[in-house]
Amino acid sequence: MLYHFYEWNHAALAPLRAVADVTKLLYTNPLNPVSHTEVGRTVAAFAELFERTTRVYGKPEFGLDETVVKGMRVPVAERVVLDKTFCRLLYFDRALPEGRPRGPRFLIVAPMSGHYATLLRGTVEALLPYADVYITDWVDARTVPLAAGRFGLEDYADYVIEMLRFLGPDTHVIGVCQPAVPVLMATAVMEAAEDPAAPASMTLMGGPIDTRINPTAVNKLAKERGLDWFRDNVTMPVPFPHAGFGRLVYPGFLQLSGFMAMNLDRHLIAHKDFFLHLVKNDGDSAEKHRVFYDEYNAVMDLTAEFYLETVDRVFIQHLLPKNEMPYRGGRVDLTKIRRTALLTVEGENDDISGVGQTAAAQTICSSIPEDRRAHYVQPKVGHYGVFNGSRFRAEIAPRIVDFALTHGAAGVAARAARGEAPGGEAGAN
Repeated sequence: MLYHFYEWNHAALAPLRAVADVTKLLYTNPLNPVSHTEVGRTVAAFAELFERTTRVYGKPEFGLDETVVKGMRVPVAERVVLDKTFCRLLYFDRALPEGRPRGPRFLIVAPMSGHYATLLRGTVEALLPYADVYITDWVDARTVPLAAGRFGLEDYADYVIEMLRFLGPDTHVIGVCQPAVPVLMATAVMEAAEDPAAPASMTLMGGPIDTRINPTAVNKLAKERGLDWFRDNVTMPVPFPHAGFGRLVYPGFLQLSGFMAMNLDRHLIAHKDFFLHLVKNDGDSAEKHRVFYDEYNAVMDLTAEFYLETVDRVFIQHLLPKNEMPYRGGRVDLTKIRRTALLTVEGENDDISGVGQTAAAQTICSSIPEDRRAHYVQPKVGHYGVFNGSRFRAEIAPRIVDFALTHGAAGVAARAARGEAPGGEAGAN
């Protein structure tokens, strides 16, 4: 019923949003003398703030049309190379000159945790100058008809396996936040089967591998409430007339509400500052607010089975670090991972995946040789700073690229030709 109320409320506010739009246009029109006064800018600011805080935000675009490779600006074309029911695989095709090496091949597994894959725009942008980049573009569950079937945690791992096989050997997989778990699952399953398409390296960033370590507010909530509370209170059927009518989901608007509540004072201050920037005619500062919240407020629904299985198996039972994660009638055996190199990255101030939770993969993946593993903690960044921002571009992205070059086929072959040991990567510690 809550989902229906949310939809009704949005529909009821539509006329008021239209009035707010017209008011903003009227009081920002340069032909209107009042628009050049503080009174006019104040009215326009109130109108825009109302419209933006009551709007349902659509899926953003990546908008990455070009990149710079070795000082040369090259066009980038975004293409769908694999289209699945719950996910599209996107490829950012760089128009490199003939003969120019393309660099390592990365599969970025984006979080399916409420936001769209475009939340990782900065991650993709930072890697494009050095590598071929693919990313999972998850589909909003409320747009998937009920007849398409379920999508749970094991299905997620199957999707990662299928994409790795599609891309072929010598692919480097990156799991950002929540996907660290299914990426580990997929890699272990492929290694156990001696699949030649198992990733050459695996980078896990800010992921909940073992949430018993340094638990955050998110982790504590899962333990305190229990699975039944989440099933009864935060999963609900998609209302008519959406294509996924009747499908049980964890709605994106609930996830967004949770994120907002965690740092409510910060968001209130940001909106107050946005209003003041508009009144002061500080267009640059106001635009930065728009860009951030256009992305932050754009959310998607998750299938209820995926959400509940993740809460239960990852945050309540901690099955992965216990080596008890179920998969297709058996168990995921992380000790089978031997050939895939492992890089774990954490943020010093991460309040979603605490320091040590991702590094736990280094312990439970006990069969990976020491010269094929590395761990890095980025100082002075929170959760989003692990995969976005200036420190990510300057300090984390180069480590990821270097790790892939070190453990990819080209790097291994080059070292073998020089008679060097198989491991050893610069810039990771």
